[in-house]
Amino acid sequence: MKIGFANDHRGYELKEKLKKSLLEKKYDVIDYGTYSTESVDYPDFAFRLGNAINNNEVDYGVAICGSGIGISIACNKVKGIRCARVTNVEDVIATRNDNNSNIVAFSGNIPEKEALEIVETFVTTKASTEEKHLRRIKKIQEYEENN
Repeated sequence: MKIGFANDHRGYELKEKLKKSLLEKKYDVIDYGTYSTESVDYPDFAFRLGNAINNNEVDYGVAICGSGIGISIACNKVKGIRCARVTNVEDVIATRNDNNSNIVAFSGNIPEKEALEIVETFVTTKASTEEKHLRRIKKIQEYEENN
């Protein structure tokens, strides 16, 4: 399983810690930047991650910025991306089950242990095959294709 990361300067330190932990657990990790704490614009990195998902370079994405909100908005501008900004494991389970999200976003201020639990839950939670969830995702995809 390949996990892609994108972040701005405010998510850099947490991303580096998460990458190290995930690599130790034998996950494949691809880093789409940024690569320092120097101020950057998060959309640049969000778009890279979204395109990596669409090009099957990675299976799932993790996006981190100061609040998790801006980078999630930018990720969702990429066709085919369903990014959810989450604050806890319950949110992660809901977005994977109900929305089959392919990117999870959160604040760079989340404690490392909690962030790691969020990421691991995200990549191991299966999407629902329940008809109502599939129907809703299909409506989103159809709207995206036609607009």
